[in-house]
Order: sequence, then structure tokens, then C-alpha cells
Amino acid sequence: MFALLSFCLCGLLMRGEAQDRATLWRGNDRGGRCHYTFTVPSPVESSCPQIGGPEVEGLKARLNLLEVLVSQLSAGDSRLPGVQQGSGARVQSELQEALNRAVGERNLLQSEKEHLERELNGLQLRMEEMRRETERLRNKPCPQQTPMVPPSPTLQDRVSKRPGSGLNPMSRLMTRPSRQEDSSNLRDSAWQYGAPGFQELKAAVTEVPAPGGNEDNTGCGELLSVGEPVTHRKADNIAGKYGIWMQDPEAVSPYGPNMLWRIDAIGAEVKQMFGYEDLEQLSKGFPSKVLLLPELLESTGATVYRGSLYYQRRNSRTLIRYDLASESVAARRELPHAGFHGQFPYSWGGYTDIDLSVDENGLWAVYSTNKAKGAIVISQLDPESLGVKKSWETNIRKNSVANSFIICGKLYTVASYASRETTINYMYDTKTSQGKNLAIPFKNKYGYNSMIDYSLAQRKLFGWDNFHIVSYDVRLGRQQAN
Repeated sequence: MFALLSFCLCGLLMRGEAQDRATLWRGNDRGGRCHYTFTVPSPVESSCPQIGGPEVEGLKARLNLLEVLVSQLSAGDSRLPGVQQGSGARVQSELQEALNRAVGERNLLQSEKEHLERELNGLQLRMEEMRRETERLRNKPCPQQTPMVPPSPTLQDRVSKRPGSGLNPMSRLMTRPSRQEDSSNLRDSAWQYGAPGFQELKAAVTEVPAPGGNEDNTGCGELLSVGEPVTHRKADNIAGKYGIWMQDPEAVSPYGPNMLWRIDAIGAEVKQMFGYEDLEQLSKGFPSKVLLLPELLESTGATVYRGSLYYQRRNSRTLIRYDLASESVAARRELPHAGFHGQFPYSWGGYTDIDLSVDENGLWAVYSTNKAKGAIVISQLDPESLGVKKSWETNIRKNSVANSFIICGKLYTVASYASRETTINYMYDTKTSQGKNLAIPFKNKYGYNSMIDYSLAQRKLFGWDNFHIVSYDVRLGRQQAN
């Protein structure tokens, strides 16, 4: 074999045209056998007439297969083998998840739209009722004044004439003196007669005795008693199970002194505030103003004062002063170290960690801190900046009482929110920094009182008892002299 190759090689090398272009290669194959390879360029053909070969045909077959796999992947064919099938499944899963999210968001927006449409329809119905009520009142004739009935002649005859005077005493009583006349003459002439006719006139007067003892309902003495609850309205839906109603003791234009405000406190997004011209309109459910608060409200501890709503922003210790006239936030500030969102609530819960109120001395906050270990802390606030002016720490735990209110700088706590017959069980006086136990009867008529606040405007307690808006008269003792 080697001799034959050598002969051929020698024969070709003798030819001049192939002397510098022939090559010989020797090497082992994959099986370990020795191979000799002799390569000589064609002397007459510049290129081979046959195109391709086994390698090219194999490459074309692989390219065709790859094209089929790509087309199947594009069509989402489940028959894709190996990695291609797994990638298609992941893509299909992600697309399905995105579709489900889009459908969920669409359903949520649709339900929200339906809810808003129902509220809009309700408000439109109330506006129509208010319009009909206005028309009815406008067309109602004014009541005629009843003319004064002249005194009975028999009564005049029974009154004796004053000696030496030509004027009947009854005529003098019924005659209004002129501005120039001295009214003391008329008063004296009436009191100089002790005749039977005068005794009958005196008997017709109803006397109202002034409060006696230590009572002083116009002052700032200690709370003596609380009256029966008076119901003004029941909430329309579940959003009104808990709520707030309030009245500004120092109202600012454009709202009058009789304006009442209501907030339903159920729900994750409490932002609506309804205004009513007076108590009658609140009882009928006819709001004249609806405000949308810029920040979510937390629980039932809000109050109104000097034309602003004061409330706690949801899930924070931040206090907000919202100006009712401009409908914008006028101030915001954190209440230092105050617990929030269920850290130190009243016993009924409801995230009642911070309770704001107003009395004769101004704006107050009732809350607790980690330093106070859950005991009630009272702070007097600046109504403009919301800064703390002074604080008092009591020795009664906040979660052991159902609610609290402040009258004349004195904090009062209510023992139970659910018992129909409970008591106001504790009082803390910020003037003396002293507290004491009480036992003043108090009624939760509907069995779930979530808001109790003192209304300085009406000098009553306002409550929200299980869907019901209620109020209580209060009786105060005489304020002790310094």
C-alpha cells in the first residue's frame, strides 16, 4: 500500500504544474487506525461540478427542523419537546395571570362604579325630597295672628276704682305707656291694689324657681347627673354602625351656628363628611353639604372647632386640621409618642387610640403612650398649630373604660359601651391634677355606644349608639370658688 502511494506521488511530483501544490497527511482515526491522505488540486477544473454533499444536506435538514420548532413555539403548540415546551407553558401562565388581574381590576372598578351610582341616586332622591319640602313650605300660608281679646267686663267690674281717680285700675294695667311717660307710675298703680281682681291676675302667673343648692347649669361645676338619651336619627346602612356627629361652638362663615356635621366611621376608606343646616334636617337625613376629606380618617375621635375639622389620619399618630371654608388642610402635626391603630384604644376597640374634643377651655386630645404604659394621657392642644401646650397623666388605663369626654377641663370616663345601664366611673380634674371615682348613672339605650363627646354648642353629650344618633342633657354643680 505504501509502495503504491509512493509511486503515485513520485509520478505526480515529476509533473511541473503539480510540484508545489500536492500535500500528504498522515494520522490516526477515532478508532486508532493509521490513515494516509493525499490531496492534489484538479489541474483542469476550477470548481467541483457537484454542490453540497452529506454535510450540507444534514445542515439543511437541521435548519428545517429548527424552523418547524420556531413556528410551533409561536403558535403555542403543546407538543413542543424539552425546553421549548416549558418556555411556552411559562409564557402562557404569565399571560393568564395578567388576564386574571385585569379581569379582577375591571370587576372591582365596576362594583365601585355601581356603589357610587347608588349613592348618587340616593342623594338625588334626597335633593328631590328637599325641593318638594321647600315648595310646600313656600306655598304654605303664614298663620294669622290672633287678635287680643279685650278683658271681660265682669272682671273689670270686680276691680274697685282708686279713690279720687277717674281711671279704672284694669285699664291702667292694659294700657301701654308712651316712651315719654314714666313707667314707674304704671307699675306703682298696679302693685297698690290688693282687691280680689288683682289676686286673680296674680294667680295666672307661673313662677319658675331658680336652681338651688350647688347646681349651676350655666357654669363649670362638677357633673352631677346625665339625662335619658334622646334619639334623633338612625343610620341608613351598615356604614353608620359607628360614627361621629358634632357641632362647632364657634362656627365660622359660610356655615352658621346651627350647622351639624356627620361622619360614618365604618369602612377602610372613611373620607365623606355630611353637613346639615340644623337638627331637624339631620333628623330627616337631608344634607346641605358633602365634603370629601383629603386624608383618610381613623375611628370616632374627630371634632369641629372655629371653622375647622380636627381628626386623626388613618394608621398614624398624625393630627390634621381641615379648614371647612377653603376645603383644604390648614395644619398637620404628629402627636408625640401617641399610640395609634389599636395600640391603646378604648375597651370597645375601633382604633380609638386618639380622641379629640372641645370644651370651655379649648381643644383636647385623650390618648396613651408607651411611657404611660396604657394609662390615659390628657393634652391641651393649640388649635392653630396642633402643638401640645400642656399634658397630664392619669392613673386609669385607657382600655379599661369604654369612652371619655371633657367638660370644663374635667375628664369623665364611661365604664361600659354595651351595658344598657352603666356608670360614669371616674373624673380627673386638670386644674387640680387630681382624680376620683364616681358612680353617675348612664344609659346605652341601643347597646353599643361607640362615640360620646361633650357638645359645647348645646352643652349636652352627643352619642352614637349602634346606628343611632343620640344626645343627653347634663346637670352640673356650682363651680367652687378659688
